[in-house]
Amino acid sequence: MKIAMLGQKGIPATYGGIERHVEELATRLVERGHEVTVYCRPYYTKQTGEYRGVKLAHVPSVRTKHLDTATHCAFAIPHIMLQDFDVVHFHALGPSLFASLPRFRGMKTVVTVHGLDWQREKWGVVATWILKRCEYTAIVYPSRTIVVSKALREYFHEQREVTVTYIPNGTVLPNVREASKIREMGIEPGSYILFVGRLVPEKGCHYLLDAYRKVDTDAELIIAGGTSFSSDYVDRLHRAGGERTRFLGYVYGDVLDELYSNARIFVLPSDIEGLPIALLEAMSFGNCCLTSDIPENLEVIGDCGVTFKKSDPDDMAAKLQQLLAVPERCRAMGDRARRHVLETYDWDGVTLHTEAIYYTMLRGF
Repeated sequence: MKIAMLGQKGIPATYGGIERHVEELATRLVERGHEVTVYCRPYYTKQTGEYRGVKLAHVPSVRTKHLDTATHCAFAIPHIMLQDFDVVHFHALGPSLFASLPRFRGMKTVVTVHGLDWQREKWGVVATWILKRCEYTAIVYPSRTIVVSKALREYFHEQREVTVTYIPNGTVLPNVREASKIREMGIEPGSYILFVGRLVPEKGCHYLLDAYRKVDTDAELIIAGGTSFSSDYVDRLHRAGGERTRFLGYVYGDVLDELYSNARIFVLPSDIEGLPIALLEAMSFGNCCLTSDIPENLEVIGDCGVTFKKSDPDDMAAKLQQLLAVPERCRAMGDRARRHVLETYDWDGVTLHTEAIYYTMLRGF
């Protein structure tokens, strides 16, 4: 098949859960003999030509909070309409606005909903209203709709009275690394609490900073992540961080692997998620994980970690203090988490299921 993917910033993924999803899926589809084109935004993807066999199509965007994704999709659609793709795969709610257009050229279209974007605090009233309406376009415009969590599947069943296909995110056998690059950065293995993710309000990093101040520990707090059109919020976090808090910005590759490999505890305090890839990755590295009790986090962590009440720094602080006091419990929980996630969430399985959806559409079912 000839497949196009649109909605993501690009690949290779340096930050962003959707970008990681698209990279893992697209490269595996190429390995299975398909021709895959990923539409990229030039500020994100500097590489040209191909990446691991995936064709990279660079299309510009107006790089502002409200226009970045919309303009990138709008500029990419004329190019897509001139191609002979079999399947065009849109990622996220907003891009689903364009999912009907390739069908006029006989192409099949898929939308994967990675989360309910209209719930994100960064959007104003108008943008929130538009994204909420995109729940409708994500169902009606494409040939098929995929969601990445069981919680999202239930949401669409209850709120929209439709059946969508559930295909989760995945993870891979991690490359566990000894501390080398992070030692050069002054970070000692086993001496820090780790957060990985975009610094946006719905990820709840401000709750983590509040909780951390209430915990009696010599462990550092390492924040690995950067802004996503949220510079005011990031400035607020920096002002709230104390001497024991370090903001690294976006990290990836060997440094990120080392951070996961040597963390004492991984914390995900989010208010909103789709299916959190950072949590899957942390669990695959055998981290002891502490998360908010939203359905999407509970779906992943099961009984292999500890949860606290969403948006409650006091409960988070209490649970964090308990974990820090019993290292043996943390290690046992991390081992259980690693086994669970590697058995349950597998990118190869995700690819086979997605490929089957493509073939089903092309055969007219």
